[in-house]
Amino acid sequence: MGEPHRPHLVVLTGAGISAESGIQTFRASDGLWADHPIEEVATPEAWRRDPERVLRFYDQRRDQVRRARPNAAHKALAALEKRGFRVSIITQNIDDLHERAGSRNVLHLHGEILKARSTVDPRMHYPLPRGGIAVGDLCDKGSQLRPDVVWFGEAVPHFADACEIVGEADLLLVVGTSLAVMPAASLLDQAPFDAPCVLVDPEAHVLAPPGVTRLNQFAGKGVPALVRHWQREGRLWVPETLLD
Repeated sequence: MGEPHRPHLVVLTGAGISAESGIQTFRASDGLWADHPIEEVATPEAWRRDPERVLRFYDQRRDQVRRARPNAAHKALAALEKRGFRVSIITQNIDDLHERAGSRNVLHLHGEILKARSTVDPRMHYPLPRGGIAVGDLCDKGSQLRPDVVWFGEAVPHFADACEIVGEADLLLVVGTSLAVMPAASLLDQAPFDAPCVLVDPEAHVLAPPGVTRLNQFAGKGVPALVRHWQREGRLWVPETLLD
């Protein structure tokens, strides 16, 4: 006999889940991004024009990530995995909070801030446990290192992998994202037709497209509440008593 089917939860997370850990979103009206227009620090053109400025900006972001700690939503998802559920996380975030909470299956659509990569070979990655990147820091092929992040205007290299994961979902949970950034927002279209989709966000009543169940709560409250139901029942379902 084969292994019994384990409920597969696929989670798509965005900036809202990390904001509750103190990491500023680029849409925020204050904080780190406010003084740095996107086109000046997060595009290939900005990198070619002023690499030192781009590197300084990502050093600041890296310091912010290192100071942050996983919140209740990150921890709840990791706990569900430990209880035997199959949990796959696809995140638009470049921090490592899911991993620090204990999640083992995390796909970073937009890269990882705590890594550097070669500018000539995107397969060459270098962990950054401390410090940052300076002009003159080179990869093993002699090329300048850059942040391992996907800038605006660049392709998303792991998008096909993300589509495959979503296609295997028993339930799709979307947390803390406006569903406005493409191509990540189109991942919902890859879910099986019979897989329910739940959006957890304080603005879910505005953001949720047709067919998506809304849970109008912050991630740190809504995700643990859902996880408690699933752990108690041993299955993935949409508890109507939680929904606003």
